[in-house]
Amino acid sequence: MNKDLTYLECVAWLFARFPAYQQIGASAYKPGLERVELLLEKLDIDPQLIPSIHIAGTNGKGSTAAYCASILSEKQYKVGLFTSPHIYDFSERIRVNGTPISEDFVIAFCENVKQKLPDLDASFFELTFAMALAYFQVQKCDFMVIETGLGGRLDATNVIYPRLSIITNISLDHQEFLGDTLEEIAKEKAGIIKKNVPVVIGQTSKHTAHVFDQQAKAFMSPLYFTEDFPIDPKLLIGVQGYALQNLKNALVSLTLLGEELTPDLISISLQNLFKNTGHFGRLQLVRKQPKVYIDVSHNTAGIDATLKIIEKELTGKLYIIYGAAKDKNAAEILALFPKSAIVSACTFQNLRSKSIADWQSLGLQSVYEDVNKAKSSILEQMQAQDILWITGSFFLIADLRQE
Repeated sequence: MNKDLTYLECVAWLFARFPAYQQIGASAYKPGLERVELLLEKLDIDPQLIPSIHIAGTNGKGSTAAYCASILSEKQYKVGLFTSPHIYDFSERIRVNGTPISEDFVIAFCENVKQKLPDLDASFFELTFAMALAYFQVQKCDFMVIETGLGGRLDATNVIYPRLSIITNISLDHQEFLGDTLEEIAKEKAGIIKKNVPVVIGQTSKHTAHVFDQQAKAFMSPLYFTEDFPIDPKLLIGVQGYALQNLKNALVSLTLLGEELTPDLISISLQNLFKNTGHFGRLQLVRKQPKVYIDVSHNTAGIDATLKIIEKELTGKLYIIYGAAKDKNAAEILALFPKSAIVSACTFQNLRSKSIADWQSLGLQSVYEDVNKAKSSILEQMQAQDILWITGSFFLIADLRQE
């Protein structure tokens, strides 16, 4: 049996043996820290061994994590980055200075778990997080940048005691787990705030500011709102829209950690963002004429923020290919799209995809089964000044051919 097949078998075992939100949705969610604490103890993994930055939020936490990791990488730190979900391959979730976790380590870790914990009751996310911590320790990382999965208070990653916490923003998403109001969701996200650990809040809202203020005071944690923090305008280069907000979050956070930041450093960190972190798919231009953007926004706030950026540069027609999981309120997002936009729905291979019938019930006449065929068909209709925006889900982007 060759090594590649063994690696693929290990990944298949992880998905089959442990419930994964990426594949089955809500039923995979296992809140609470007891299982992950036991898992780390049995595998002799110390979550506090490496200094860390812990990031929660509804939108922007992946981008904020990537900016933090890329800047630290360019400062010659060895940086472990843990994010989710992956798009093309499992190894994307766990990186050191941009390089994905080695297949050999994944194999060895899975074999160790099978041997030591044959009856382990854990989620896919908990086991993957434990794997990340183990890998970062073996790699002797100087820093870890850790993105939460869902929420914060009961998220598996909340066993770490970071040097700094970041909460990017709060909007309505995953209400079945986190609550039906912005205040309730903020309380869950605020659960990552630790005693005497500085916390940066990326977006101020009258509905949530008091939640963070109360939690920070209770834990004697220095509280900073990004918009109130002085940032040298020379550092704010090369990004726009919501990406600018995420960059600000990273700059404030690293400044608070005592890191010296210069325009040249930020410029090279943005230039090498993909190389240093593997980060892509956030309003990413993949074709110049006509323009084609791929984007993993998947909730109302994210789609709305992205749409505002696209509309600013639109001079022709806007074509949209939209895909969504069964548990997403697609009607709410469809209502955001301009009436002049030419909207097509698309299913994706992941089992959580809405079906053709689901889309037709929402009144969409143009529905595709394959995003690659959808893209090719729509490009034939487009003029040079038009824009095609492919959006709605990590899973939809995952079905695009990697080139």
